Amino acid sequence: MTSQIIVAGAFDDLGSRQIRFLEEVARLGPIIVALWSDELAAAVHGKCKFPLDERRYVLEAIRFVERVLTTPDLQPDELPMPSSSLSSDGNPENLTKQTWAMLEGEDNEARRKFCADSRIGLAVIPPAALAGFTTGAFNPAQLDPSRKRVIVTGCYDWFHSGHVRFFEECSQLGDLYVVVGHDANVRLLKGEGHPFFPEHERRYLVGSCRYVKQALVSSGAGWMDAEPEIALVRPHIYAVNEDGDKPEKRAFCATHGLEYVVLTRTPRDGLAARSSTQLRGY
Repeated sequence: MTSQIIVAGAFDDLGSRQIRFLEEVARLGPIIVALWSDELAAAVHGKCKFPLDERRYVLEAIRFVERVLTTPDLQPDELPMPSSSLSSDGNPENLTKQTWAMLEGEDNEARRKFCADSRIGLAVIPPAALAGFTTGAFNPAQLDPSRKRVIVTGCYDWFHSGHVRFFEECSQLGDLYVVVGHDANVRLLKGEGHPFFPEHERRYLVGSCRYVKQALVSSGAGWMDAEPEIALVRPHIYAVNEDGDKPEKRAFCATHGLEYVVLTRTPRDGLAARSSTQLRGY
């Protein structure tokens, strides 16, 4: 018998708590997300910050998610796929056991009744299970010598579709390593009040993207605060967006023999252009 885990919700403005929830649920089995429509999300939470297609694009980029489904007429206390008593080939040994996973605060009588009536399992995740952020240590021995390595750097204080698109494009150049600016350096470059989230949380958010091989935290200073991490990763390419193109980065790449690639900020087809500056009002 195989296991299939279903979660449902708006997943708007995806943050570390939602991603930690997905990571924890993924321990139970492959995750299918039943993504709420804009209308349902607005009815439950108020107007969404991001439309359905954009929310879906970001969710599909999260490494803990296997598939995203959208069902226009879905209600908050039901799923779009009631459990079947037989497998597709009629063999009971191949039956897929479906489980609805939700946070403790989302558990209610209506959802329990739906699960019981549909013969779906129920998994309730307590808040304590979401504590901390898991990030593996960088191991130079795990570098693949047959693959080009790409490095990008930045603050990444708000994880959004613009970041996902940038990472997606960079990953097409080689294995992508993202270096997140440490807190003190972000304050140095952006001023007091920044960053909005601490370095370990920003690293976790970036590392949850399936296009990212590994995320690290910088340990240097200034626009080249990632110089020590670049020495560890030994990338072939340093990629930036147009607004991240700095003379210091160009000079560093010229001196150290790295290919310097400047990408145009181009959103995924059908989606709005997003930048942290625009969204946060820097």
